[in-house]
Amino acid sequence: MAGGAPSIRLIYSSEQRDRLGRATPPEIPLASLKENRSMQTFRSGRPSRREVIRLATLAAIGGASANALEPIGRTGGPSFAPGLNAYSFLEQLNANQKDATEGIDLFGVVDFCALHDIPAVDLTGYFFPGYPEPPADGYVSRMKRYVHDRGIVISGTGVKNDFATADGAVRASGVQLTKTWIDVAARLGAPVVRVFAGPHAPNKDWRSVVGNAPREEVEAWMADALRECATYGETLGVLVAVQNHGDFISTGPEHLSLLRRVDHPWCGALVDTGKYLTADPYADIAMMVPYAVNWQIKETLGSSLKSPRSDFGRLVRIIHDGGYRGFVPIETLSMGREHYDPSVEVVGVLEALRQAITAVS
Repeated sequence: MAGGAPSIRLIYSSEQRDRLGRATPPEIPLASLKENRSMQTFRSGRPSRREVIRLATLAAIGGASANALEPIGRTGGPSFAPGLNAYSFLEQLNANQKDATEGIDLFGVVDFCALHDIPAVDLTGYFFPGYPEPPADGYVSRMKRYVHDRGIVISGTGVKNDFATADGAVRASGVQLTKTWIDVAARLGAPVVRVFAGPHAPNKDWRSVVGNAPREEVEAWMADALRECATYGETLGVLVAVQNHGDFISTGPEHLSLLRRVDHPWCGALVDTGKYLTADPYADIAMMVPYAVNWQIKETLGSSLKSPRSDFGRLVRIIHDGGYRGFVPIETLSMGREHYDPSVEVVGVLEALRQAITAVS
């Protein structure tokens, strides 16, 4: 760009070229790297050259899709409060499903929220009786009354789908499962159903289940499935939230690219703060705040004890500066801890999150 505006040329690895479906990295005008509100908080002071290049890379990858994707229109300033994802009690909920005298059920999770003044609960679908079949009407009615009597709202639910497979029948089954649980969410009064891109463990590497299909083709069939789910969700007032899960979606640019390809106003992001597997997950989180319809706030940045602990002050500032309004559910994980106790871990994260929210308000 001799004689033109100053710019930088990005350098792609072979993996990045595969993800983007392009061989030649673009030139990014430095003037285009003005930080938006959701990207103003990485560090105080002037950004380093490394940060400039990082932001340029995010802008380039996130802009790879031709489809327009508008940030969610929010009225008023940022306002958010902690919630709880029932998955935090995974082991206890699973134990209760095997033996009703053991562990805890979803009603017990609701009671936990009430005891700790947690205003919202995300009731993961796996723990309803009979999943993947929908719960009986009587169970749904009892749950709605139980939650209401405790002054709590249901912020969402979620399913186990897999759209990262070359098997069209499996993808179609995932679409039907999602639609079924959109029906359940509507009955519960839950505004969001969380879905995965996929694949599930043990085939965590999406390349192992798609044959020789390139990333762009896989993303296209995922988008078709998600768009069908979102179109159905719109009829019932239920959003479809795609979670980054360290699988097909491991970065903010990948997350944004898929949403752009879906291009449906009823499909947004569930931002899992522990599953952007990059050198600077906070940058990925900041990128996705404008498109977030639900969250999972994790203790660590990699959902592993080997990864750094979450800096809740920094995280809350990013969410705040991105203008988010709504609930930010906590989800703690055992991460191999022998004596993991969610009732202790959740309270610890809850206190840290509340302190950070108070400090930024």
